[in-house]
Amino acid sequence: MRSIRKSVRGVAAVAAAAAVLAACSSGGGAQQQQGGGGGGTGGSVSTQRYTIAMITHEQPGDTFWDRIRAGAEDAAAAHNVELKYSNGAQAPEQATLVQNAIDSQVDGIAVTLAYVDQVGPAAKAAADRGIPVVAFNSGLDQFQKYGAKMYFGSDETVAGQAAGQRIAQDGGKKAICVVQEQGHVALEARCNGVRQSFPATENLYVQGTDLPSVRSTIGAKLQQDPSITHVVTLGAPFALTALESVSDAGSTAKVATFDLNVDAAKAIQEGKIMFSVDQQPYVQGYLAVASLWLNLSNGNDVGGGRPVLTGPSFVDSTNVQRIVTYAQNNKR
Repeated sequence: MRSIRKSVRGVAAVAAAAAVLAACSSGGGAQQQQGGGGGGTGGSVSTQRYTIAMITHEQPGDTFWDRIRAGAEDAAAAHNVELKYSNGAQAPEQATLVQNAIDSQVDGIAVTLAYVDQVGPAAKAAADRGIPVVAFNSGLDQFQKYGAKMYFGSDETVAGQAAGQRIAQDGGKKAICVVQEQGHVALEARCNGVRQSFPATENLYVQGTDLPSVRSTIGAKLQQDPSITHVVTLGAPFALTALESVSDAGSTAKVATFDLNVDAAKAIQEGKIMFSVDQQPYVQGYLAVASLWLNLSNGNDVGGGRPVLTGPSFVDSTNVQRIVTYAQNNKR
């Protein structure tokens, strides 16, 4: 099990990286490949213009990726980067998009490694061609194997452990951890972490692209097992759906979630959701692009090959008043 000390080191690295980027800086995700927001005007940096491809496993309708793109676009605008964003919800599709980026001779690639067995070899092919690659969001344990220089994201096992500890402190008896993409390494790690610190946790697999089905599946589970005291979802839209499921089932279960959006932040503000374990996707998108720009323009390797952790950062009743404003600005 990875230590908490590693997480602390990672958080310190985020602060150091942010300081570097601030010194160097002048200043809803769509499907498939697009030219890049923010980088379209070139910002105000009078340096060589680079083209960076960002390739994710975004699923349609998941607002989480809006913050990834917002961070990436802001970094592109600040550093005179042409950002080419694309996404494939299925692993073979995402791997093909990485190969397309290689074929189009981009200068750098930022990629999520949620489906590492399929997408990892494509990332390695890019690195072998001399294209600098960074991983973000998913792939903490595998990024070096596939030639990525850096990883920006959360240690999902540590984040899950922290969530499980909170449920235990809340007097939880039994929890379900709702997984919207079976086989997604980061999501599985979150639930495994929850289970490590709160053993009375059971995974519930749902079809994340069909929210009505998610609602009915969670509701049916709550009706079947009234001993469930907590529902843990792995994305903000699913937390909001889980609230409906709890109501449908006449359950008293509390809802906690990973990740954040405006509606989830407001639900925390209103006391409907216990907390969000926020991995700060805006930071992931920003640092992924900015670190590639630093490498291409100045030979820097931000973080020195070690992962830079962007979470877990808890949002709850103690700090949500401040966070809601940032969420409304698409930054949290």
